[in-house]
Amino acid sequence: MTSYQDLNLFRLPDTFRGRSKITTQLWWIVQSTLFSWSPQVFYGWRRFLLRLFGAKIGKGVLIRPTAKITYPWNIEIGDYSWIGEDNVLYSLGKIYIGRHVALAHKVYLNTGGHEYNKTTFDIFAKPVYISDECWLTNDVYIAPGVSLAKGTIIAARSSVLKSILEEGKICAGTPARIIKDRLL
Repeated sequence: MTSYQDLNLFRLPDTFRGRSKITTQLWWIVQSTLFSWSPQVFYGWRRFLLRLFGAKIGKGVLIRPTAKITYPWNIEIGDYSWIGEDNVLYSLGKIYIGRHVALAHKVYLNTGGHEYNKTTFDIFAKPVYISDECWLTNDVYIAPGVSLAKGTIIAARSSVLKSILEEGKICAGTPARIIKDRLL
């Protein structure tokens, strides 16, 4: 009988989280209380909490209290970007969000996964890069290792599985494909 995965063999690398288990647990407690309970208009408070845990957050960044950030020390967000309601920044690896980026609601930036072709089901992390002036509309999924060029728009409910390296494109679908130019 073929064994595709044996989770008993799985081992999380010691340094995978990038910080100690105590720091990680403390962040999760802070996020589920002080961060998520804060009134919507307390953007400065949430920026402060994220910076306290190592995030690099630019000026004027608006992050909603329902956003979930796994490891803030792996996050960098440029000036005047917006992180909307119920966004997930699954930051096992680095997440770079440029300036003037708008992430609408229920956007999921994923930097990690498992090696499905290994019985040990090893975990991996690959960075995600969202360049300046991108707009990810509602319910968008970004896969590990994806980069988006400046000015890219991703249509609602799209899944981006490969990088989009041409500037100023509008993309849609699963997998997302370029459908037209973003014209001014």
